[in-house]
Amino acid sequence: MRKNAPLITLAFAAISSLSAARADEGMWTLNVFPSDRVKAAYGFAPDQAWLDHVRLSSLRLARGCSAAFVSPQGLVQTNHHCAQGCISQLSTATEDLVARGFYAAEAKDERKCANTEVNQLIAITDVTSRVTEAIAGKSGKVLADAKKAINATITRECSEGNAAIRCDVVELYHGGIYNLYRYRRYQDVRLVFAPEMAIAFFGGDPDNFEFPRYDLDVTYLRVYADDRQLDSSANYLRYAKADARPGDLTFTSGHPGRTDRLQTVADLEFQRDVTLPRGLFQDSELRGILTEFSATGAERARIAKSQLFGIENSLKARKGRFEALVDPAIIKARAVSEAALRAKVDADPQLHEQYGPAWDNVRGALAEYRGMRDRHDYTDQGFRSRLFGLAKTLVRRATEVTKPDETRLGEFTSANYPSLRQGVLSEAPIYPELEKLTMTFAFTKLREVLGPDDAFVRKVLGKETPEALAAALIDGTGLADVKLRRSLLEADEATIAASTDPMIVFARRLNPDMRAVRRAYEDDIGARLTKSYGEIANAMFKIYGTATYPDATFTLRISYGSVKGYRQDGRDVFPVTNFGGAFARATGADPFRLPDSWIAAQNSLDMAQSFNIATDNDIIGGNSGSPVIDKAGEVVGLIFDGNIQSLGGDYGYDGAENRAVAVAVGALRQALARIYRADRIVEELGR
Repeated sequence: MRKNAPLITLAFAAISSLSAARADEGMWTLNVFPSDRVKAAYGFAPDQAWLDHVRLSSLRLARGCSAAFVSPQGLVQTNHHCAQGCISQLSTATEDLVARGFYAAEAKDERKCANTEVNQLIAITDVTSRVTEAIAGKSGKVLADAKKAINATITRECSEGNAAIRCDVVELYHGGIYNLYRYRRYQDVRLVFAPEMAIAFFGGDPDNFEFPRYDLDVTYLRVYADDRQLDSSANYLRYAKADARPGDLTFTSGHPGRTDRLQTVADLEFQRDVTLPRGLFQDSELRGILTEFSATGAERARIAKSQLFGIENSLKARKGRFEALVDPAIIKARAVSEAALRAKVDADPQLHEQYGPAWDNVRGALAEYRGMRDRHDYTDQGFRSRLFGLAKTLVRRATEVTKPDETRLGEFTSANYPSLRQGVLSEAPIYPELEKLTMTFAFTKLREVLGPDDAFVRKVLGKETPEALAAALIDGTGLADVKLRRSLLEADEATIAASTDPMIVFARRLNPDMRAVRRAYEDDIGARLTKSYGEIANAMFKIYGTATYPDATFTLRISYGSVKGYRQDGRDVFPVTNFGGAFARATGADPFRLPDSWIAAQNSLDMAQSFNIATDNDIIGGNSGSPVIDKAGEVVGLIFDGNIQSLGGDYGYDGAENRAVAVAVGALRQALARIYRADRIVEELGR
């Protein structure tokens, strides 16, 4: 990866004018979208009707991706890698849908995804005054409890006990603004079409976060309501008839997960020195273990494929972020802009008294957290086991449900119960061999990091080896049975306390220690960071106003830009690839092997058809599955990746190099029609 150019975040830039930032930078919330900036740059100003239509057509996959309605019958477009959990859960040893693909030729053939939730944003309401009044003047445990209570109250009032409504209080600008996001929640989601993994991830890990690309990274799902295809005719995104060309205006509408563009220098240094290196080491070890496991048989390779894909993707993304922060330019630029803001605060006695210590308080809290981070990370965890995660949830829910909503752990509030219930009762298969492997790894790392004489490590392992304990727990538990989980989900504390299931017993024994560590973090370090960042945000608003966008929060954002190339290693990179390039790149061996379906259809394909496109839309992880749309509000592409330079986008945007990568709409149409003969989808998408 070549080093990133200096990235200066708009909000903290030491600037004489906020308008000096690049016009195309920004992941904008829909209630403060800068239509005037778009008009100045491209001659088109999205109006409120356009924004509302895009909002209601855009979707969030609640467990980590973006999507959109693309037909009147609830058809949903997203990425293959976003739906891979569903695809792999529907696969078996004799029917590997990940490898061979899937197409439901008739509606009755569409298969339900066991653990997929789709969210449609229907309203945004400002609740800043309610939250800030509730936490004003508080600190430490009192602040943490007050914030949890007001969030639970607001979300409960919003959802009104309706499981079809999801409500989230979203903290923007690190506590400068709080918005309430109200969603329609859909949990009956079915698989309609997925291509073979070989073309959805053509080029594999070597091509991941690179360009040029040749991927058909798409999956079509469908939302059902009352066992019928959802009527989405009021709001969906039509497919454009023509592909976007270089220079064309493009928008992305999706859910970027998290950025750190408003973080302090201390926070970036902590990520560079602690968080990212440790994550890289652990991902690398786990990748090796999963790779070795996969090499011992075809079935093992199949059941580990989804997890291995996720680890490899995470590893490459972490490497990119780490290299971005190791390059001194980013932190130096942040230090300059931070110093400029602090100087403005210090120049005003009232601002200095209110906000002057905030930056030092962040640094102090992180310094203390460095000493407890390992215990926090390795104590309150799921031991990389779905079965243990289920046991911990069941044990905690029995206790939490006896408390008022305002005092529960956040995931157990009444507003969050529908998602929790779906996860607990999911019929997705659990593979004991894989569970033993990853749980053994987690136990081994726990002992390695905290030490064999640590009280919690002794409580976990006793006299057992990690391998023996993992095997005993997984072989002994009955929690793979959905019926048992259903009975325990509604059980009271006495029933959970009386359970002899070994995994429940194990989770019950560890729960007090796990909760204590979580509480210690939330009441001390977390509360201090919340308070300090809120003060920094307030100072920023008073000096610079709200002319910039907030850090990403896995909420709906729109970015704008154009199809655009860039320079890399002294050469120009053209922003469009074509089908012919895919066949030229293919070697016949993984990861550059085209599926048999593509080879068979080669003569019927237009080799000049655009395949993947690069745009300078500002995106980050979580945007996967975002539609790329034109000014008519029609789909011209499907975001699935960024280039390697974009990995520095967590910390800032560099318009010269950062690129989003998407499947061109013409490639989607032609593949469906000529390769897969998916006539039902082609007809539904419109010609």
